[in-house]
Amino acid sequence: MQGVTLYWLRQDLRLHDNPALCAALAHNQPVIVVYVLDESADWSPGGAQKWWLHHSLSALQTGLEKLNLKLTLKRGDSSQIIEKLAQQHNVTHVHWNRCYEPQAIARDTELKQKLQTQGVTVASHNSALLHEPWEISTKDGGPYKVFTPFWRKGCLPKGAPAQPLATPAGSYKTIDITSDDLDQWQLLPTTPNWSTGFNVWQPGEVGAQQRLTDFLENGLSGYKELRNRPDLPHVSRLSAHLHFGEISVADIWHQTEAYCAAHDVSNTDKDHFFSELGWREFSYHLLYHFPTLPTENWKSTFNDYPWADDEGWLQAWQRGQTGYPIVDAAMRELWTTGWMHNRTRMVVASFLIKHLRIHWKHGTAWFWDTLLDADLANNSASWQWVAGSGADASPYFRIFNPITQGEKFDPKGDYVRQWVPELAKLPNELLHKPWEAAPIDLLQAGVKLGETYPHPIVDHQTARNAALAGYEHIKKAR
Repeated sequence: MQGVTLYWLRQDLRLHDNPALCAALAHNQPVIVVYVLDESADWSPGGAQKWWLHHSLSALQTGLEKLNLKLTLKRGDSSQIIEKLAQQHNVTHVHWNRCYEPQAIARDTELKQKLQTQGVTVASHNSALLHEPWEISTKDGGPYKVFTPFWRKGCLPKGAPAQPLATPAGSYKTIDITSDDLDQWQLLPTTPNWSTGFNVWQPGEVGAQQRLTDFLENGLSGYKELRNRPDLPHVSRLSAHLHFGEISVADIWHQTEAYCAAHDVSNTDKDHFFSELGWREFSYHLLYHFPTLPTENWKSTFNDYPWADDEGWLQAWQRGQTGYPIVDAAMRELWTTGWMHNRTRMVVASFLIKHLRIHWKHGTAWFWDTLLDADLANNSASWQWVAGSGADASPYFRIFNPITQGEKFDPKGDYVRQWVPELAKLPNELLHKPWEAAPIDLLQAGVKLGETYPHPIVDHQTARNAALAGYEHIKKAR
């Protein structure tokens, strides 16, 4: 009886530069390509992610069909399903690309051992990172805890990643296995359909490549300075494509190098873009070495912080009704499009943690459910960075002023006017602080504070002082 190869898809929904897929096809055996929707995991996909997953799987299905491969969909316990498929179909080889979430590592380790005891050859591959987390270490062999030396001393000396693997071509043997119907998974919202604003995205490998091309042509030049402007297109918007593995970081690296070599793009802009890829690497490095990062303060001293955790304030933040225009614009952009600019992510996170003194866990939970690019490593490391409780953290006393942040990074008010249209007629000098407007200015702009737009739910200076008092509290508790 002929042997069969099984390729288990996870966060690698692409054909190009896919080492597990290429390795599976190289055995010259019939191939099972399976994706398992396992919602028993601690961090199963949130609502927005499910929308992206539906469309990404649909796009991948089309690509696989060109290779005469069928995408088999299964729902349930992933380990049990993979083991059962291996037993039922004389599987001799299993390949997957690695995941780095703590629960995924434990699951994969256990499954690999089970399959090997049954005589199955199992191989895992790196398709998501420039370097494996265990490949980067300090001089004493430990993990890095600060980003800059991690990137400059740990990663960059290793040089560029290997060239991307070619997209498979030709026709391959497959096995017709009973598959779930994607629509039956009901990943798309219906009643109500809150995803209508997501149509600005194109999930899938084709969309990822187009997104990279658009960024290289329209966003990379000037990236260092303009990446902080939410009103401008100078960010890559590749985060969701990267999270679902629709494009590899190595492919992004080499396409960027090639574009810069052929066009007048400064090394400064290129290097700053690469350093953003580096922060993603650092986040995975931290998650791998400190697996409690998503749930516990990395710095245990923050366990004593006197959080307020006011439910009304939390809901105002979630709905973009805080009375601070740059914060509200960002939260509404998130709800409408499933995405938020990196600068405003820092602003809204700082506001939640330091103005409202609400625990960062509430922020990570909201982002997990509403972000299309929700990623456990990035989400956890970045929220703890803002909180001051994480590795290489922003100092706790660095509290973003939402007024000056708006004035500096949305100087013409285009971003706020797009997402907070009830303030659109206010002049620029008042747009980020409408409570300072004279009654005549509010009247002319059609703004009624407390009715058409809320008063600030907290006073900036008062909130700042309360946050600093909390910091002094944990210092004394040490």
